[in-house]
Amino acid sequence: MKKENRKQLGKKTEKVVFPIPESLLNMPASYPKFIADLKDRVAKERFKTILSANASLIMMYWDIGTSILIQQKKEGWGTKVIDRMSYDLKQEFPSIKGFSPRNLKYMRKFADTWKEFEIVQRTVAQIPWRSNIVLMDKIKTTELRLWYANKTIELGMGSDMLVFQIESQLHLREGNASTNFKKVLPKIQSDLAQQVIKDPYIFDFVGNDAHLRELDFEKKLTTHIQKFLLELGQGFAFVGRQVHLELGSKDFYVDLLFYHLKLRCYVVVELKTGEFKPEFIGKLNMYINVVNDVLKHPDDKKTIGLLLVKNKNKLVVEYSLTGFKNPIGVSNWENEIVKSLPNEFKANLPTIEEIEKQLNNEDNG
Repeated sequence: MKKENRKQLGKKTEKVVFPIPESLLNMPASYPKFIADLKDRVAKERFKTILSANASLIMMYWDIGTSILIQQKKEGWGTKVIDRMSYDLKQEFPSIKGFSPRNLKYMRKFADTWKEFEIVQRTVAQIPWRSNIVLMDKIKTTELRLWYANKTIELGMGSDMLVFQIESQLHLREGNASTNFKKVLPKIQSDLAQQVIKDPYIFDFVGNDAHLRELDFEKKLTTHIQKFLLELGQGFAFVGRQVHLELGSKDFYVDLLFYHLKLRCYVVVELKTGEFKPEFIGKLNMYINVVNDVLKHPDDKKTIGLLLVKNKNKLVVEYSLTGFKNPIGVSNWENEIVKSLPNEFKANLPTIEEIEKQLNNEDNG
């Protein structure tokens, strides 16, 4: 390497300093020390952020937001101070994104939303910042935010999937199916099984064909098996489609067969594109009996049946389940999220595109 090139590489890069806008010159007397301490904390966190990017970043954001809240309460600082903070932090750390005035306000809101350090460290620091913004903007109660934060961790959801689950009211759908689990399963297993089954299921990826045939419906679900499994929930492992069962001299075919890793049992899924009929239960019950006899391992728990229908009368379903000893659940399925939402909830929710646009603007700020 040439000597002049080595000298060039050895030169210290000078930090470019832009003039402070005139509107940001008049700051409170305590501001210089405050911003100096804040810069020092940010500098110390940079290395931690590299090692544990998301958790350290979220904790740093919470720390900054808490500092802003304390100073605003103590000295009545206004919005202009946040604009000046944005300027100073960008000057000091030009390679770090996220110090836009908008994002600093989100940090303040984040600290105000989650006041307990333990909850931040244990839960919300484990999910991405974009997902935290979705939780803050779209859910009003702390209890429900925490529920969705835990679900985000449990299901490994990104922000798009989180928006989908909020729009489709996962907290109301989970455990809402009509079942006989309490009557035919031990309490621990019945509680878990009830929680695993949703009502309704949202299969927005199958399209809006009003005359969808059952075989076509089944093919679309298995074509989009990853999305299908995400909607079914954590723990479902796909075994097969049109699984052959031989009974006497006759052949029968299970629409979809799964194994649930937490429940430790097979789950037989039957698909219907029309309204619930009592005779559907009898056929599903037979399939469960054959799976128990042919496929079930002695260590497996009792096979569960899940009947998915386009619509049902809950009372008719309850009477139809009476007398059956096999665990069976009946749920509706929808191919549009909005069908399962109350009107007042729809009006207050943004589209995924609107949220992504908002978050992209924040990142560029």
